[in-house]
Amino acid sequence: MFGVILLEGEPLPQSICFGLSQKNKKNKKNPNTICCGWCCNTTSVMKGHCAFSLTFRGSVQKFLEPFLCFPSAPSLAQAAAMPLLEETTLPQEHPSTFPVVIIGNGPSGICLSYLLSGYKPYLDTATVHPNPILYRKLQEAKHLPITEQDMEYLSEGLEGRSRNPVAVLFDTLLHPNADFGYEFPPVLKWRKDKNQQIPHLVLGKGTPGGAWHAMEGSMLTVSLGIWMELPGVNYRDLTNGQRRDVTSDRATPEEISSYYKDYVKLKGLQKNFVDNTYVTSVQKLFRGNELDGTLWEIRGYRQVQNDTHVSFSLFAENVVLATGASDSPVRLGVEGEDLPFVFHSISDLGLAVSQGKLDVNSDPVLVVGAGLSAADAVLCACNSNIRVLHAFRKNIDNQDLIFKQLPKTLYPEYHKVYNMMSSQTWSTTVDSGITLFPDYTSFPEHCVVSFQSDLKCLLQGDNSLKAFKISMALILIGTNPNLFFLKDQGQYLGQDPTRPISCKQNPIDINPYTFECTKEPGLFAMGPLVGDNFVRFLKGGALGIASCLLKRLKKRDKLISNGLAGDG
Repeated sequence: MFGVILLEGEPLPQSICFGLSQKNKKNKKNPNTICCGWCCNTTSVMKGHCAFSLTFRGSVQKFLEPFLCFPSAPSLAQAAAMPLLEETTLPQEHPSTFPVVIIGNGPSGICLSYLLSGYKPYLDTATVHPNPILYRKLQEAKHLPITEQDMEYLSEGLEGRSRNPVAVLFDTLLHPNADFGYEFPPVLKWRKDKNQQIPHLVLGKGTPGGAWHAMEGSMLTVSLGIWMELPGVNYRDLTNGQRRDVTSDRATPEEISSYYKDYVKLKGLQKNFVDNTYVTSVQKLFRGNELDGTLWEIRGYRQVQNDTHVSFSLFAENVVLATGASDSPVRLGVEGEDLPFVFHSISDLGLAVSQGKLDVNSDPVLVVGAGLSAADAVLCACNSNIRVLHAFRKNIDNQDLIFKQLPKTLYPEYHKVYNMMSSQTWSTTVDSGITLFPDYTSFPEHCVVSFQSDLKCLLQGDNSLKAFKISMALILIGTNPNLFFLKDQGQYLGQDPTRPISCKQNPIDINPYTFECTKEPGLFAMGPLVGDNFVRFLKGGALGIASCLLKRLKKRDKLISNGLAGDG
């Protein structure tokens, strides 16, 4: 039994409450409240109200219905193990909780929901893994799902482009030898076990797919389309007949976001997802008995029709952070960065072009950064015949530049940008004037000093200052996760607790095989928060977390064994 605690909303004349007993009786202290009887015998009763009652309003009931289903409960509120909690009161007899709440409904959250919904990965005995040592290990326990095996033993000795060993393991099981250019079939087959499901919720700001729905739909992803797919649904099968006539297998964000949304429906995961939900607080509660384990309270609100906000609060035994890293753009921290012509998202450039605010006669656009987002902005501006000034701190020959790691045949547009960065650099004339190219000029090893209200920017590099008049500036130097809902914005969870969480510089410190935060039992993190920025590898976090929770809850007999979670 599990439940949700509704915190806010105008009370109705009658509240409905269900507790441990299904036998309802009138609450003598409040005759307008139908009460289960159990809760009113606790010290939680205050002001004549059942502290475990549930007040429904129309929009709230619609919010709760998709993910609460108890066939044995009365029809008015089928899962109404959703007690009302007084704003400042935690009852001594705490209500039942969700075993798992996942914050974030991007590919990380979707993949974990799939594994928690009873889908089990087994070795496909009809296949052979090209790694003989791993294949031998897999054969030793081929009758067991991978989630019930020893993650550390299976991932030992594997190498890949993720710092997390389970991410490398899951990737090589799904895409054997992918880094060598091969396209071997997965060595896994999937079975649905209704007796091995963990009740859970996935809370997301938008529809399933997360930040992919907000990306420019016509650009191509860095990864191959097949590397963006999730277990059990082949990407090419789902997009068959809809692909563009292109020479590569890279996909557009529009195609990927559509794939993720369809994936949730195809796998029957909708009941676990609550869209348009914003988490504002995650706090650990302290129980009197340590044997009870960790309990988390998740507060937030859901945006419903007419922009109405409905507040809620959930209890969870385990919380998974799957929020990604696109919430907060990294700022330069220079003078004038808040001026109205300075932006931190490439979408602002596309909007200015589409609205006719920028054209061939405009002053140049300043792009700051040397990553793929900055390259996308350069391409967008150049394709619209808008002049570009491109400033970045690194030397053009720096081996850490992302362009050095991308094959030319697969990423021709990015190598076009890199070629311009190398060949169209600024130069100084005899009279100390600065020569600019007509379409694009790069400024390697330069940084921004300031922006001025008269649309001028000041660059510093090569022991000199340079001033330019621009039409707009795009600061595209990366993004950071926004964990404002955690204590100290989650900084204490990082590998270096003295610095903010950063996907590259200071990821969350986790157990490498369970993805549980080393500083917070019951709190897990996955995806970019732990350094896995590619969908190809973030799926490993889902495997590690699911394996840990399945083993842990199985010991406590907390798995659904009667199919209450429904078919997947």
